[in-house]
Amino acid sequence: MTQHAASPSIELVPETAPFTPEQRSWLNGFFAGLVSLDGAGITALSREQNAALMPPAQNEFGDADDGEAPWHDPSLPLAERLTLAEDRPVRRRLMAAMAQQDCGQCGYSCEDYSNALFLKTEARLNLCVPGGKETARTLKALALEIDQPAAPKTPMDSATVSAVTSVVAVPPVMAAGPSRETPAEVRLAARYRLNRPGSDKQTWHIDIDLSQSGIDYQAGDAFGVFPINDSVLVDGVIATLGATADTPIGESTLREVLTDSVSLAPAPDSLFQLMSYISGGECKKKLKALAAGDDPDGDAATLDVLAALEKFPDVRPDPEAFVEALEPLQPRLYSISSSPKAKPGHVSLTIDAVRYRINGRERLGVASTCFADRLAVGDFVKAYVQKAHAFALPDDPSVPVIMIGPGTGVAPFRAFLQERMATRSPGCNWLFFGHQRRDYDFFYEDELAAMKASGLLTRLSLAWSRDDDQKFYVQDRMREVGAELWNWIKDGAHIYVCGDAKRMARDVEGALIEIVATHSARSTEEAIVFVGDLKRKSRYQQDVY
Repeated sequence: MTQHAASPSIELVPETAPFTPEQRSWLNGFFAGLVSLDGAGITALSREQNAALMPPAQNEFGDADDGEAPWHDPSLPLAERLTLAEDRPVRRRLMAAMAQQDCGQCGYSCEDYSNALFLKTEARLNLCVPGGKETARTLKALALEIDQPAAPKTPMDSATVSAVTSVVAVPPVMAAGPSRETPAEVRLAARYRLNRPGSDKQTWHIDIDLSQSGIDYQAGDAFGVFPINDSVLVDGVIATLGATADTPIGESTLREVLTDSVSLAPAPDSLFQLMSYISGGECKKKLKALAAGDDPDGDAATLDVLAALEKFPDVRPDPEAFVEALEPLQPRLYSISSSPKAKPGHVSLTIDAVRYRINGRERLGVASTCFADRLAVGDFVKAYVQKAHAFALPDDPSVPVIMIGPGTGVAPFRAFLQERMATRSPGCNWLFFGHQRRDYDFFYEDELAAMKASGLLTRLSLAWSRDDDQKFYVQDRMREVGAELWNWIKDGAHIYVCGDAKRMARDVEGALIEIVATHSARSTEEAIVFVGDLKRKSRYQQDVY
């Protein structure tokens, strides 16, 4: 005797249950199917109806996001990243607003920083130094959409909440011991210029003594330093403000605070907002526009703190309110250019000193010129190690590596080569290096020549952009040797790129796609998929800025 399916009209889920009518209808049909012997009950609703009524699976943050992040590309402009994320939950749009470099300068990866902001375990919206004011403004607007102070939008048990919070509250990229929040004091041990006289650049090799700091690191890590502002700039700000250097600010003086606690470039929106409160007329209108991110006079990009004060000479905030309106002076990160196995207790950096002129005044990179000018050998500076986020040599020392690092991008590859030398790794090593002129800008030339002579450096491919009438870059050299490059990739080589995110890294990836398409009988679309697969397998890693 055949038993018939229970009718979907049977109310197995009471009306008092905490479900919408549509969800209750679906559940009634589902449970009716479970109690039938022939399974017909589940077909009371079509597959399409079941899919439409079934609540989407939710993750630990209370949303149904798929976890994919097509905007996680540092070469994409902010507007394009936000467009890619426009239909995603707010925590994912927060991530899209980050600079996408996963540099750790904020103390997080981009995704972890966004999750921490979403859960309100991190309140600071201005930590993304590479993203600058554009990112900070976007985060401020998106933060208004977060309607739960410290928890996901749907209920979850306390153990899950605790687990999620613990993941994003303590950044997983932080090193043990000294960290961004608790830096150590390290000593500048040596400094010498890498460019020869006649170069258009000023690049320094920096050697730092870690012996008393408790800091350790691995090849591929970055070094975070807390710089101090240029004294000439500090004095200029004090004089233009119409204050005195010893004006008390808390337990410090105005000069002390401006030297090592606040950023003097660029002028933050909060400073323009403060100045608008004590101004009037056209001046007030312009200040409000600048505070909102507009550019009434076409000079917003040139306004550091001193320039902002000079632009509005009749507006002079109280020194204490002025300091409160400034952003904190953030640490700067540099790729480490040494291996601890080569020189224990020391770390090396390779730093371009940033100098440029605007309206007749020299502007300085705060950390780069701190190392070049303001620190003397023997001086101490606060620092920490930022552990690498997916940028490290292969676990298998026999795997060949291809390293592409023009200019200061050579830094981590000097560390990789020292590491492979110290560990006697059998894997082949190929370095692409380039700069403006061979005679002036060949960093570590003697070291690299010795590595080549010893057999450690299997291949050294060079590109000089200003030695001939036609500019020639590392990506051009890659195309020239594309067939052999493809053979290395076929043999399992890992590829590493370090340098500028928006131009060099993008051009290098484009060249690599061309090489794969040309030498592996793939279409361009197939080559793009192939390179994407290299990234997913951690065979293509980038340290970009």
